[in-house]
Amino acid sequence: MVATHFIKTRLSHPEKQRVHALASQQLITESVWLRRLIVAALGEASDTGSHVDPLLAGSSDAPHRARLDIRLRAEDRLLIQERAAARGMRAATYVSFLVRAHLRSLAPLPQGELVALHRSVAELNAIGRNLNQIARAANQHTPSAPSQADLRAILNVCHALRDHSKALVNANTHSWETGHA
Repeated sequence: MVATHFIKTRLSHPEKQRVHALASQQLITESVWLRRLIVAALGEASDTGSHVDPLLAGSSDAPHRARLDIRLRAEDRLLIQERAAARGMRAATYVSFLVRAHLRSLAPLPQGELVALHRSVAELNAIGRNLNQIARAANQHTPSAPSQADLRAILNVCHALRDHSKALVNANTHSWETGHA
């Protein structure tokens, strides 16, 4: 639900100071404090008689839609935007990944890197199937069995793919810890 309507009121200076103090204690803005108070009062006045706790008002959204507003310094916002762009994601998504990674001690893998890793695994599976066929042919002494040079080339491809995948995961972990250069 998007709030697009306003309610205006005037307060005395002491009332305004009390509202400011109460909102500050809850680490919210005066507007959010007032909205929660109104929602609670409306809940009490409803036909169902349900009461909405002002502290919980606005948090009934599904977990994936919960919002958190933060204030950043201009230079921090620029860094976030640069790092998000380097990963091909929006700044808010990037910050969400960072927070989730910090809270759960994870190194998140952005979609593009995850797709590349899935492709690498698929290629390794295909190479494994081919190696099984080659081994079967070599055991049957088939004249068309690959040479040692062919097998070394396949082994080199496997090593390169393994090293590339390991480097991708290490670079991902390192970049979430330090940012990009």
